[in-house]
Amino acid sequence: MVQDPRDPRVILTAARTGHLGPTVFRSTDFGKTWSEAQKPPAFHKAPEGQTGRVVDHVFWLTPGHPSEPGAWLAGTSPHGLFRSEDGGATWEGVDGFNENPKRPLWCGGDATPDGPKLHSILIDPRDRDHLYLGLSSGGVLESADGGREWKTLLQGLDVVAGFDASDQRVHDPHCIRLHPLAPDRLYQQNHCGIYRLDRPSEKWARIGRNMPKAVGDIGFPMVLHPRDPDTCWVFPMDGTEVWPRTSPDGKPAVYGTRDAGQTWRRLDLGLPRKNAWFSVKRQAMCADNLDPVGIYFGATHGEVWGSRDEGKKWDCLARYLPHVYAVEAASLPR
Repeated sequence: MVQDPRDPRVILTAARTGHLGPTVFRSTDFGKTWSEAQKPPAFHKAPEGQTGRVVDHVFWLTPGHPSEPGAWLAGTSPHGLFRSEDGGATWEGVDGFNENPKRPLWCGGDATPDGPKLHSILIDPRDRDHLYLGLSSGGVLESADGGREWKTLLQGLDVVAGFDASDQRVHDPHCIRLHPLAPDRLYQQNHCGIYRLDRPSEKWARIGRNMPKAVGDIGFPMVLHPRDPDTCWVFPMDGTEVWPRTSPDGKPAVYGTRDAGQTWRRLDLGLPRKNAWFSVKRQAMCADNLDPVGIYFGATHGEVWGSRDEGKKWDCLARYLPHVYAVEAASLPR
């Protein structure tokens, strides 16, 4: 569920229901009423006698560039990129990605538990045609022409031992963030570590190596400070063969950096001290725009936690919920 920063009354949410299937709903009154997309994201129909791709679920929603008030982008499972020009009412595939002849080199076999995903759709605030994509699995792609052509950004990224790093299909970014005030600075939480990229360089630096070795630098979410490009927060998980994923040693903590990843600080005051075996998904952690910044996360065991002071102290905001997949901070009318 994502609020439109260009018009805060507008909220889009992705849903997969029993009778409607994968679709998108839109509200123009802060969520009081909702309407379903007239034409949800869907791949082109396959030629007669062939088996085509079918959208299993819409996984990611990104508001378009400020210069395009009605534009939205959506990422799906299996990997698909879709665009709406009318505020989410109708969606068309971005053929430069969905029908690209190189697509099999990006989107091969995948072991993601509930299907491969196109996520982390990022738009350069200086240029509406400059896009970045994260693919789980499939790596990082960049387009300079609105999605017609793509190139890979994989230099410096590690892969699971035993796999070939030259095969793009085995690269697994979990979450990629671009700082709105410094759009040449990107951060990435990957299946194999925490990385930073400072353009025009095309080589990622593994800043997660500065995390405590006993904790590691594997996780799902990455949250940026809205006004400081050197500050961000992550939520580490046990990066071994433990599944479902859990907090390392059952001791959950947020880790933050104030110097672009040179050093990290454990932020766990108020969180459970032991026997808390949960994790946080890539869309289940966010920040608001207040000063100091509020940080919020939802856990896989159904709790929502928040900090009003940039992680110094945490309070449980809700309990006994189902598995939390996504948390967003939104501004409401007074």
